[in-house]
Amino acid sequence: MQLNLLLNEWRRTPAFLDQVSHWQVEPARLPRYRDIPGWVHQDVVSALDQRGVRQLYSHQEEALGCVHAGKDAMVVTPTASGKTLCYNVPVLDAICKDPQARALYLFPTKALSQDQVAELNGLAANLTVQVNSYTYDGDTPMNIRQKIREAGHIVVTNPDMLHAAILPHHTKWLRLFENLKFIVIDEAHIYRGVFGSHVANVMRRLLRICEFYGSRPQFVLSSATVANPNELGLELTGREMTVISESGAPSGERHTLFYNPPVVNPQLGIRRSSLQEARRIARRLLAEDISTIAFVKTRTQVEVLASYLKNDAPLRLAGKVVGYRGGYLPNERRQIERDLRSGEIRAVVSTNALELGIDIGSLEAAISVGYPGSIASLRQQSGRAGRRQGLSVAIYVANSSALDQYVAAHAQQVLASSPEAARVYPDNLLILTDHLKCAAYELPFSELEQFGVETTSELLEYLASHRVLHKGGDDKYYWMSDALPSHSISLRSAAQDNVVVIDTSAAKPRVIGETDRFSALTTLHEEAIYLHQSRSYQVEKLDLENGKAFVRPVESDYYTDAELAVRLRVLDTFFETAGVAGERHHVGEVMVNAVPTLFKKIKFETHENLGWGKIHLPEAELHSVGYWCTWNKEDFSWSNQAWESALLAVSHLLRNAAALYCMCSPSDIHSSVAIRDLMDAKPAVYLYDAYPGGVGLAERVYRKVEDVYACALEMIDECPCDSGCPSCVGPQQGSENPKRLARQLIQGVLSGQKASTEV
Repeated sequence: MQLNLLLNEWRRTPAFLDQVSHWQVEPARLPRYRDIPGWVHQDVVSALDQRGVRQLYSHQEEALGCVHAGKDAMVVTPTASGKTLCYNVPVLDAICKDPQARALYLFPTKALSQDQVAELNGLAANLTVQVNSYTYDGDTPMNIRQKIREAGHIVVTNPDMLHAAILPHHTKWLRLFENLKFIVIDEAHIYRGVFGSHVANVMRRLLRICEFYGSRPQFVLSSATVANPNELGLELTGREMTVISESGAPSGERHTLFYNPPVVNPQLGIRRSSLQEARRIARRLLAEDISTIAFVKTRTQVEVLASYLKNDAPLRLAGKVVGYRGGYLPNERRQIERDLRSGEIRAVVSTNALELGIDIGSLEAAISVGYPGSIASLRQQSGRAGRRQGLSVAIYVANSSALDQYVAAHAQQVLASSPEAARVYPDNLLILTDHLKCAAYELPFSELEQFGVETTSELLEYLASHRVLHKGGDDKYYWMSDALPSHSISLRSAAQDNVVVIDTSAAKPRVIGETDRFSALTTLHEEAIYLHQSRSYQVEKLDLENGKAFVRPVESDYYTDAELAVRLRVLDTFFETAGVAGERHHVGEVMVNAVPTLFKKIKFETHENLGWGKIHLPEAELHSVGYWCTWNKEDFSWSNQAWESALLAVSHLLRNAAALYCMCSPSDIHSSVAIRDLMDAKPAVYLYDAYPGGVGLAERVYRKVEDVYACALEMIDECPCDSGCPSCVGPQQGSENPKRLARQLIQGVLSGQKASTEV
């Protein structure tokens, strides 16, 4: 009722409505029911009945029939449509009929694993057959692990644990692998890019071990939003999927608002801070006691916005506003999840860690601060509100970036578009070779065996020649070292180790969080302000060698933001094409060296710059794949300063446009320009994957050059500024007109017209 009144108030408030670029209302949808199939074991039917489930939604019944027929299935229906029953019912049915049957559940995060085990145990508790389901992850105590290996009917884990702890020790899991009937992969759309490419190779290793033990498990995948479910399922598992995509679940009325903050500087096109506007909207929702989740992009933003909302919340809600992000300790995260379900917490600020299908109760409002990188993610975030029917609202708050402004201006198109395709590149040479080593440790390779690619034998021979593998007299390849290769391979990032954050203020120092080593360069350097649950800590020492950062609590009215200096070098060109205006497009291998240089002190509330400091840390190296475009300097009557302005503007625009076409966050694809030594070198703009070896983003830009440049042109034409602003062309210095220069370069690529304007 309160939400309905607030929405009506906003509709009558011109100051609010003027900033809303689109307001969409989706009417409530009635459920479509079907009877529970007769083949389902009576114990399972009774257990469902005791939990109030007497009929199934149409898609649930269809999925059960598909699995019962022995097919590999993928269920693609909206958030909160009851996908869990699509795999829980067939698995419990199989165990009731054969107590030796086993199932392996894979969830992308620990939080989701914990949540699903609670749901599964609630259902299994009503069975007469004892079904043992356990979570097996990094938080599982050592004394329980032995019991799970021997007695676990359903082992719930994540890909990282499967990769590093289960597959390398498969001989301890004999009972699981000999009797494995089902492999469940939930939230399958998360497995894209570098993470998905790793997980596809983990699946190759898993199926190889299953074959060794004589089992052929069935796959059941589920995903909320993805455009290419069959292709994704095939890439991840190597098998064709039967896709169930027509949902029969009900949904309540949903309002979706695209909110574009007011312009505060028309000349520069700068808008009011999206974080401050999200704060203002969330404060109004909290004042009406409307339960709210706000999604932001970075861990720092989580702490900043959570701190604001704690200060803004009415007294009756004191202590009921929290932050949630990676880096919190497991017990802290579990407590927040429990309090969300119970309704004890009324507002939570999160990174995409809570974007997935964790049951966090009946939230009424979801706020997304900035475009999360894909239509799929935007839908996932908005779907966190209204999970239990009833009225809900999802509000997207744009920032001043070219990408966000494009999304705000094309809101209807974004909402009407199908979610993007999830791209997986399991044959990335670096990733494939890493998992080939892991697979050789687990089981020796025969000469003719294939591991995903036809060139497996060549890769094995290469590893043998470098004394990584040993070719025995039986023509099999064996792992040579005592060390586990999986321990040095991270599935989620280029970083291999983490850095723990230690509070030294107490009599006994304690660990309060952790982060990956690459992020530590910019968040845990000496003098950085580290934010944790809205408390400020100053970093006194960063010990990268031992993976420790020592901090102490401080009273601070500012936080810090670090900058990286980047140097790029082309190693090899894969493909090259001539453009219509004399420019040349390339894709190939690049080497990037990045070093943190300085940090800025940003004041809370006003976000003004209070000063800066230097960072003294070693440079990080990235070997990746890039796309670049070069121009002939003599085709343009431009000064070096004009070239610098034009290239910086084009690189900023292309990076934002590429993010739309590659289904990635702008942070997944980096940009650089060749502006030094312009007397000798050709002017060039570079885009490169932010992951070692690349995950196909740069290649996709190369294949979609015209689309990406056309999108960049739209971004620059639709920006209301006069000569270029931080929104469209990025931060610029000097008196040139970067907007006009960038438009000339981009139009030339699209139309073949060479610019000759003197500047």
